Amino acid sequence: MTAVAAAPATRTRTASPYRLTFGHLLRSEWIKITSVRSTWWSLGITAALSIGISMMIAGASSSFGPGFPAVSAILMPIQFTMLVAGILGAIVITGEYSTGMIRSTLTAEPRRGAVVAAKAVVIAALMAVVTVVTYVIAIVATAPLLAQGIDRSEPSLSIVPLAYGVLSMVAFTLIGLGFGFIVRNGAGAIASTVGVLFVLPIVVTMFTMAGEGWRWIVDLGRYLPMNAASTLTAPGAEDIVPALLALAGWTLIPLLIGWGVLRTRDA
Repeated sequence: MTAVAAAPATRTRTASPYRLTFGHLLRSEWIKITSVRSTWWSLGITAALSIGISMMIAGASSSFGPGFPAVSAILMPIQFTMLVAGILGAIVITGEYSTGMIRSTLTAEPRRGAVVAAKAVVIAALMAVVTVVTYVIAIVATAPLLAQGIDRSEPSLSIVPLAYGVLSMVAFTLIGLGFGFIVRNGAGAIASTVGVLFVLPIVVTMFTMAGEGWRWIVDLGRYLPMNAASTLTAPGAEDIVPALLALAGWTLIPLLIGWGVLRTRDA
């Protein structure tokens, strides 16, 4: 008898018969984000803080002098609501890591760049809509408290700063999302986001009391996210291109690094 050697078995990869389209991925992310109570708690707190602080500022506006721009009463609460926006962006993704849902997400959609993009689009759109609605309510609520209403005939004193306010809130949310993808831990991502949005501007302010040798730190501080947003939302602001570029950089760089981390590490 002649022995016949069995041919070694070969493995073949079978392509998945179903691949999510980007539209399906957006719908999936929308369901995941809006079905979590923490999302609505964060958005509700953001809206309540913004409207409440705006009304307090409007009520005290008479003591600020006749030149106080009414639109500032709507935009000044960003200094506080930015933290809630950033934290929301962070927990949107770190919650998936803590529950293990990220594995299901990447199984359904292996293209990790598409996952980052879809989550960013959904949370950015949600924050933009909520911010617009919040501003509308705040404008109506503060109108009886302001000595002079918002000048709608001059876009640079009304529509433009409000639009940059919406843009800034979206940017703060995406910064938190980027740190969430990078750190993958809720506490760590929140700490990183709060550090960049809140702590660093305070540290930079301390150097204003130092000598000229430390002036460069103060100059660089103008390009921190919060300071860039303050420049953009100032009524009648000029030379806004550097502030726009700084805010765009702080938004895109964490997301790109987070995408790189997601590509190189196991979920």
